[in-house]
Amino acid sequence: MPKQATLVLKDGTTLQGESFGADLPCAGEVVFNTGMMGYPESFTDPSYRGQILTLTYPLIGNYGIPGECKDDDNLPKHFESNKPHIRGLIVSEYSENYSHWEAKKSLADWLKKHKIPAITGIDTRALTQKLRQHGTMLGKIVQQTSKAGRVEDAKDETPFEDPNKSNLVAEVSIKKPILYKRGPKKVIAVDCGMKHNILRSLLARNLTVLKTPWDYDFIEAQRTGTLPIEDFNGIFLSNGPGDPAMLEPLHKIIQKALKLKKPTFGICLGNQILATAAGATTYKLKFGHRAQNQPCQDVDPDSPSFKRCYVTSQNHGFAIKDESLSKDWKVWLKNLNDDTNEGIRHKTLPYFSCQFHPEATPGPTDTEPFFDEFVGML
Repeated sequence: MPKQATLVLKDGTTLQGESFGADLPCAGEVVFNTGMMGYPESFTDPSYRGQILTLTYPLIGNYGIPGECKDDDNLPKHFESNKPHIRGLIVSEYSENYSHWEAKKSLADWLKKHKIPAITGIDTRALTQKLRQHGTMLGKIVQQTSKAGRVEDAKDETPFEDPNKSNLVAEVSIKKPILYKRGPKKVIAVDCGMKHNILRSLLARNLTVLKTPWDYDFIEAQRTGTLPIEDFNGIFLSNGPGDPAMLEPLHKIIQKALKLKKPTFGICLGNQILATAAGATTYKLKFGHRAQNQPCQDVDPDSPSFKRCYVTSQNHGFAIKDESLSKDWKVWLKNLNDDTNEGIRHKTLPYFSCQFHPEATPGPTDTEPFFDEFVGML
């Protein structure tokens, strides 16, 4: 008989369902994603660190989980990091039976292996409507695994937890630099929770990439002769979880780096980091953007793609305040759903960034040429 589980929201709402992941309670920020495919990639995206993810697509698990084979760079072929980062999972209907030629195990078995609880039988679209109306909420998934064996006791034993009060980037970033050798052009890639397909996208363009920890002062390392490469041609700022305001050491490093006037490209959190280093501010969105079909338009009259609309893959909960940008910067891209910032450019120097994910996985590849633009600047 399936074990009973309960989703508890900070406002007191309780929703009953059945457990199909790890027999453990969890607490975090409840968010939603409206994508229709790509759950292995989404679950392993470090940007979901600390979050309980709600999937609006009704049937989840039907193609299982692929094997953990790796490519020549020792990167998992089918995942965006080495493990899932979601705190918990909420679905409407979990499919125990799965079928895919690359599937090696069920979603339930994979979640149990990584000690991630999950609940099925929830009206995820109604839950999403609630989150859209009231904003993202703290929540928890509890089961009949407490000392007393009752869900009611488990509710009290598991406190709510706000992940945005922690430096989540420090939890997911690498601890020491890693060098990936390719061609003569060299790029510093600051790892704030970088998805593997971003690294693959850079390497596929024959760039030598030095992947560095989020707080690694590569400017000072170059000055002292301890940088693993002699010099570099550009800087990349990756995606990652949490509040960009928590990353003050990185802001100071990028402020120094911008004085070098070397090409700089940021994605997702990297967009916010670049803006913050340039003196702008960010704010928390009501319910964030987590989807594979967000329409974004080029609003820069000087751009060759002015007024073009891109369909984009997104996963973020914070955004740049347009009005806080200095006169040297301009808004490049806007979200057509809510008019929030989706990208910035410097007016004269080779600095640009986007809030969405050109590398996709999962999602559309409309903006993959942004990587080519970066390479062309080097």
